[in-house]
Amino acid sequence: MSTLRNKVQLIGNLGNNPEIISLDSGKKLAKFSLATNESFKNAQGEKVTETQWHNLVAWGKTAEIVEKYLEKGKEVAIEGKLTTRNYEDKEGTKKYITEVLVNELLMLGNKQ
Repeated sequence: MSTLRNKVQLIGNLGNNPEIISLDSGKKLAKFSLATNESFKNAQGEKVTETQWHNLVAWGKTAEIVEKYLEKGKEVAIEGKLTTRNYEDKEGTKKYITEVLVNELLMLGNKQ
């Protein structure tokens, strides 16, 4: 059960082209956003679609796959874990961000 303590699975579409960062060590980092949609009927019986945006980060070989194959709009399934970090912006204000650290990636949709 310890593998279930921090596990995220999402299916959605890329909201932007991935940002690829090559580190001095030769390792790659990919940052991108994923939109997931949930549909439901409201009290008036109308269908409503709600979109959630998720910040994703991939390292190493996974980042190389992201760089080579993914672009804005592509549908993917990912598995990873939630991570939270903080930093100070230019004005010195402390900011917090929650990201999904991707460890598995499956490309969905039609082949081009």
